[in-house]
Amino acid sequence: MAVRTSDRPEAPHVSRVNSVSSQFSDGPMPSPSARSSTSSWSEEPALPNMDISTGHMVLAYMEDHLRNKNRLEKEWEALCAYQAEPNSSLVAQREENLPKNRCPAVLTYDHSRILLKAENSHSNSDYINASPIMDHDPRNPAYIATQGPLPATVADFWQMVWESGCVVIVMLTPVSESGVRQCCHYWPDEGSNLYHVYEVNLVSEHIWCEDFLVRSFYLKNLQTSETRTVTQFHFLSWYDQGVPSSTRSLLDFRRKVNKCYKGRSCPIIVHCSDGAGRSGTYILIDMVLNKMAKGAKEIDIAATLEHLRDQRPGMVQTKEQFEFALTAVAEEVNAILKALPQ
Repeated sequence: MAVRTSDRPEAPHVSRVNSVSSQFSDGPMPSPSARSSTSSWSEEPALPNMDISTGHMVLAYMEDHLRNKNRLEKEWEALCAYQAEPNSSLVAQREENLPKNRCPAVLTYDHSRILLKAENSHSNSDYINASPIMDHDPRNPAYIATQGPLPATVADFWQMVWESGCVVIVMLTPVSESGVRQCCHYWPDEGSNLYHVYEVNLVSEHIWCEDFLVRSFYLKNLQTSETRTVTQFHFLSWYDQGVPSSTRSLLDFRRKVNKCYKGRSCPIIVHCSDGAGRSGTYILIDMVLNKMAKGAKEIDIAATLEHLRDQRPGMVQTKEQFEFALTAVAEEVNAILKALPQ
């Protein structure tokens, strides 16, 4: 794969573990675990190297915008008027690629798209509706924002997972909403499924709470016999064009994602249905909080969103989603500041 770029109540934690297929293990087969529960699924915010003065300034900025709806409205209007340059999507609009796009309004930019290795593709094509999202390093994407796979693009999705070195997938949509398909069910419910040359074996599924669950897969490339463990974090209660009912559940979800990802250098694959609204909101929150955790002295939320939109159209689609991002960042920063030694 190449990159082209110029408050809910606590609920029980339930576990369902499947035995691992023999081709992934030379030892005895693990037996399915009993259902278990824990008293709490919430994690405290980590104490990062956040600059305290920056934290207070960002918190004041967020709270001011959240109190002053007129100021928030003007900032959102300015963001809506922003035009990414360059913004051509000629490759995505080719006749052979149009059926691979879930949403006509969210097409990858020619200068910022994930390129599959065509020789390894089931369709001999390098196209997938997915965009590399850079943070501070222009050579290595921190995320890949992509649409929920279509039936015809599931094999492409797993090829991208393999070729990007991905070990963490963040899924932010139910498979269906009100009877409308939002994303293809691209993993096996039990055992293994084959997608072109990629065998996906479900190892375990942990229901952490009513808002999210975690699945673990063994991914095997049948061409090379190499294997990799991939963890999918699935947030269940975020619907299209909307926001979660509370920031707490999403912030806890994010902490679990980052705890699993810690120390990795590969991109996190983030998808919802179109890979823009919910995906953009999650990435905006995570990127801003990660910058602050690394001690950044200046944080510009609007400029960060423009930076995301330079790489993929439609990132954060509604004012409600932008406001939710501000609220989530403010709550996490406030929690970190309170936890710091006084």
